[in-house]
Amino acid sequence: MELRMVHGKVNPAAYQAMMKLEGFMETTGLDPILYELIKIRSSQINGCSFCIDMHTKATRKLGETEQRIYLISVWRETPFFTAKEKAVLELTEALTRISEGGVPDELYDKVMEQLTAQEYVAVIMAVNTINAWNRLAIATNMYPGCLD
Repeated sequence: MELRMVHGKVNPAAYQAMMKLEGFMETTGLDPILYELIKIRSSQINGCSFCIDMHTKATRKLGETEQRIYLISVWRETPFFTAKEKAVLELTEALTRISEGGVPDELYDKVMEQLTAQEYVAVIMAVNTINAWNRLAIATNMYPGCLD
């Protein structure tokens, strides 16, 4: 695999726009581990090795267990995630695969039992942000270690 380009060097303004989204996410009050779980799950669905590598490392630094990190892709089959985390992971999957069925009312209702309206919008923005990062990384052939 060969890196096609470093998008941040080719178009610094585009990179800065993405960094503004990240900066916004820091103001939402979304739990940092929950945000990393969103990033990992979306990146798994999108097949972004660069982002999976980055965010599993970041999640470990926040104190997350190896077991939970390994089991994010099969969160439904484990007892290791809270009801709130499960709702957010399900919403993350629906938003990442938005063209396959949108966000059904039953999912919205389940999520709203766990989140405030403000948190709901924050999660949507979190999923939007990581999906944009995934697309930048995949389109430019980024892979773990390519920027080292």
